[in-house]
Amino acid sequence: MKDEGIRRIPFFLFFVLSFDNSFTFAQVTAYVMDKESQHICNLRKGDTTSFEYLYTVWSGKLYNFVMRISKGDSYLAEEIVQAVFIKVWEGKESLDPGKSFGAYLCTIAKNQLVNIYQHRMLEQLYQEKVIASEPTENTTEKEVDYHLLEEYIDSLIDQLPPARREIFVLSRRNMLTNKEIAEKLNLSENTVESQLTKAISFMRSRINQHYGLSVSLLLYLLID
Repeated sequence: MKDEGIRRIPFFLFFVLSFDNSFTFAQVTAYVMDKESQHICNLRKGDTTSFEYLYTVWSGKLYNFVMRISKGDSYLAEEIVQAVFIKVWEGKESLDPGKSFGAYLCTIAKNQLVNIYQHRMLEQLYQEKVIASEPTENTTEKEVDYHLLEEYIDSLIDQLPPARREIFVLSRRNMLTNKEIAEKLNLSENTVESQLTKAISFMRSRINQHYGLSVSLLLYLLID
């Protein structure tokens, strides 16, 4: 029943705005945000009702957002919305009630979309540059080789020194800018840039030795 009161907030706000001049629009907006913040606080404690409420409020909006940035790919939009809320649930303890939940969802969605597109690009480039040169291989062997390549890239990331690996993952996997990484890790931007340069140089050298792939393909491999 507590949740039903929250669901009727829009009508209540309309009533307040229409008949009580003592409330400003900013105050009413703050009231709504406080309610959402309370749900986020509850979610941090594992409250499934608050999770369902936030999903109900935001899933449709997030779907429309992904539809816009994915050029109308409805299947991809549905997949990303589900993935985003799974990530929200898994990381619920780290949610910040003081920050925009909508902006947080959109950031995760954009990162998910970028990763999917880069994964597709990597696979396409691999097929064009490597598989096309060996037409006698069967499809199963090609798929195995591609997944081995992905595993090899992951193994190279694991070989990086811990601090350098963290910076690389934040940059290439979490899509943070050098400035954002510097602020997050309390480092200078020059340090972040230097560590990224060393990480990319190491991985580019190893991949080139192991696979002999072109520089253009290597760049995509390192972004995935």
